[in-house]
Amino acid sequence: MLDLLRKVRGFAGLDDTLLGLIQALLQPAEYKQDDRLCTEGEEGDKMFIIASGEIAVLKEVDEGEMVEVSTLTANDIAGEMGLLGSKLRTATLVASTDSQVLTLSYSDFDNLISQHGDIAKGLLAYVSGKLERETSVVAKLIARDMEKGLRIAFFHTSPYRNALYSQKNQFKYAMHFFEPRLSIDTVPLAAGFSVIVVSANDTVDTEVVEELHSLGIEMIALRCAGFNNVDIETCERLGISVARVPAYSPYAVAEHAVALMMALNRSTHRAHNRIREGNFSLDGLVGFDMHGRTAGIVGTGKIGVSLIKILHGFGCQLLAYSRTVRPELEEEFGVRFVDLDTLFSQSDIISLHAPLTPQTYHLIDAETIAKMKPGVMLINTARGGLVDTEALLDSLKSGHIGNAGLDVYEEEADYFYQDFSDSVITDDLLARLTTFNNVMITSHQGSLTDIAQSNIADTTLENIREFEIGKRGRQLTNAVFLK
Repeated sequence: MLDLLRKVRGFAGLDDTLLGLIQALLQPAEYKQDDRLCTEGEEGDKMFIIASGEIAVLKEVDEGEMVEVSTLTANDIAGEMGLLGSKLRTATLVASTDSQVLTLSYSDFDNLISQHGDIAKGLLAYVSGKLERETSVVAKLIARDMEKGLRIAFFHTSPYRNALYSQKNQFKYAMHFFEPRLSIDTVPLAAGFSVIVVSANDTVDTEVVEELHSLGIEMIALRCAGFNNVDIETCERLGISVARVPAYSPYAVAEHAVALMMALNRSTHRAHNRIREGNFSLDGLVGFDMHGRTAGIVGTGKIGVSLIKILHGFGCQLLAYSRTVRPELEEEFGVRFVDLDTLFSQSDIISLHAPLTPQTYHLIDAETIAKMKPGVMLINTARGGLVDTEALLDSLKSGHIGNAGLDVYEEEADYFYQDFSDSVITDDLLARLTTFNNVMITSHQGSLTDIAQSNIADTTLENIREFEIGKRGRQLTNAVFLK
């Protein structure tokens, strides 16, 4: 039991002698699922220490309706506020599971702390911290309620984006910018808002969506085209509208793909670093003419088509794979639509522009790489999950893949957009990729142009405006929904 008391926040710092005195006063109790420990508004005579199980904390709202506001688990205390004055219960406690609880009567504890001031100091410090945190949250929520305009929470923000959205805020929204990514740990930041804005690297899975719903979120606005990180099914079930930015500047991403191709082909990044060190040697920098080379484009949406136009200008032979054959591309640019095996086996350069779906996950793996030409160049500016990173590393080590340009990475959410220059990269696969001189990695910056970012902000705010004037779900122009 002493081990349990050492972990109870209100008793942190007490020595074993004092903990032993508290232990002597404890009375064990067991509660079955749905058993009630106490009722809001009734007078209590003891506090509770949770030993195991889960206890739901319920508050009465309108006309007797009870709302669960939190869950207590092992090492949590309940009823400690009764030591400071009124013994009336401020919440109803109900066992969510079979639970073991230790009870401590107020009278016994009063006698104990009157003799041992250190116990009182420890518990008061805990209560003081709890009150400070709760007061801060309430103050923020009140401040939000006083704001005029639709309240919007932006997650995973950066200064340049914040300034852009503030500049374009023609609808006078009350916008709050939170630097952390959305996750189950940061979802409480959404309290008091109606709409949240998230990126492709935020976590919007089932658990997060359910928490967002409980906080009153009615719309998720994606500031990107992809939505594989959002549990759309749960959003639809809970009535949360989801909208995205289907197109912002396909030229920006296509041009970035070409920038990666050319840098890798002509080794401009390596040449730049050499010359900065006074090394003007050309050894190892031999590239190839793009003219006449075969480029395979996987996905012929707006970005894929933009890339086709650019590579056609270089004089490349063009292969394409898409669910839909587009005769106009065949006629105007000489594109040949082929199956994936043909594209893999005949292309000197392969550029990925497909969405990430269960069907395209790890589209590039050991099996498909084996079908490619030795020395092939692989470019991915779409989604990291299209490429099996371990298979890519193996093929780089064997030389089967001659160059790789990556603007995305499977586990990029843990690193991209952040500064780790004074830290250690603990992702072994990412760290290994950075050691290859024939690999170029950028931090998902394909859309990082002035026009693309402006278009993203405009569309995001227009999506929210549609929601504000009453459109919901599939009524939204850029709605995301299950087909």
